[in-house]
Amino acid sequence: MARARDTQVGIIGCGGRMGRMLVQTVIVREGMDLGGGTEAPSSPLIGLDCAEVAGLTPSGRPITDDARSLLESVDVAIDFTIAANAGPHARLAAETGTALVFGTTGLSDDQQAEIVRAATRVPIVQAPNFSLGVNLLLVLAEKVAASLNDDYDIEILEMHHRHKVDAPSGTALALGQAAAKGRGRRLESVAQTVRDGHTGPRRRGDIGFATLRGGDVVGEHAVMFATEGETVSLTHQARSRAVFATGAAHAAAWCVGRPAGLYSMRDVLAID
Repeated sequence: MARARDTQVGIIGCGGRMGRMLVQTVIVREGMDLGGGTEAPSSPLIGLDCAEVAGLTPSGRPITDDARSLLESVDVAIDFTIAANAGPHARLAAETGTALVFGTTGLSDDQQAEIVRAATRVPIVQAPNFSLGVNLLLVLAEKVAASLNDDYDIEILEMHHRHKVDAPSGTALALGQAAAKGRGRRLESVAQTVRDGHTGPRRRGDIGFATLRGGDVVGEHAVMFATEGETVSLTHQARSRAVFATGAAHAAAWCVGRPAGLYSMRDVLAID
């Protein structure tokens, strides 16, 4: 009996820190084959081998700046690049019929709308964080918030490396959305993302955010439920980008062949 063809996976932005980790993960994952990778037209990596740039044996797949050609040649693409790419890459995926795994955060409403439109034509898995631990944390944050009333103030603390461009992080906002959902609220109506100067007492029911940036911290998040006499804390620390790459590769394998739609890691992992 003939062996089934490996899933061809393209990495958009394969030369960045996350892109290289994705290349390393896809190449060694059973049932997957690296279908190629792209970089921005101005990148000095154009023409170099995708795998070699990631520190592996050459794969024979040169890095190009042609996202359309990549999407036409693979079964699924993984994109962890920048928010400005969201719309163009989502449209290309819809036009080429290619499944897409999208992990970039900090999107505008218009950029998110492009992804939603594309998902009416192809399967797209979108998540602010692809680690299993963080996705379990999202579920726990919702359940704890639902169990504890407004006597428990909710504060979300996050820290990332000095190069991260959006704040609060997409994961922190997702944790806030989960907690707000547990309380039956919209995050937009209760979020407090900035405190400066004489702010007065804390408003009951708010969800506060604190952002730290420095060094090479991969990602740390904590959701705290504080009341008189006690604090309940849920925490997660990512020590390597490998956890995100592994989750994204799992999502890529899962979404190929699915009906068109916008899916989350909760769908991928079948978390109730």
